[in-house]
Amino acid sequence: MNAADQIKSFDFAKALASVGSIVKGYFPAASINFSPWREDPFTKLWFEEESLDLAFHFPGWSSHMQCRSLLIQLRVTNDHSKDLPHLLGVIIRGITFNGESWKFATIGDWQATGSHLPEPFVIKQLHAICHDLFILFP
Repeated sequence: MNAADQIKSFDFAKALASVGSIVKGYFPAASINFSPWREDPFTKLWFEEESLDLAFHFPGWSSHMQCRSLLIQLRVTNDHSKDLPHLLGVIIRGITFNGESWKFATIGDWQATGSHLPEPFVIKQLHAICHDLFILFP
């Protein structure tokens, strides 16, 4: 679900802004989109309340990243009694005009999979981003 649609408190809005700051700290050329999904009936069929989705778009195709955009899905608990959700996991997808080029998930061995993998130093940056996100969301 679009991260912007999930904002329930000021603290939660600050946390989402911090997600943007964390990612832009590693990829400063990226622009952030807190609502990457279209608002149409077909897309709403895939609604997942336990997912906060953000996109980061680069000015062009990145040979180091092997993509043009990142789709970041934060898998969270849906505990309405707390201001911030608990982060269960992170899925980052490298997206090109042809679709998904690679995927990195914090499930299992934290390895990237896909047809065109990013450079090893980019994978280290993805690891660092995920560590920072687990610190941000208690």
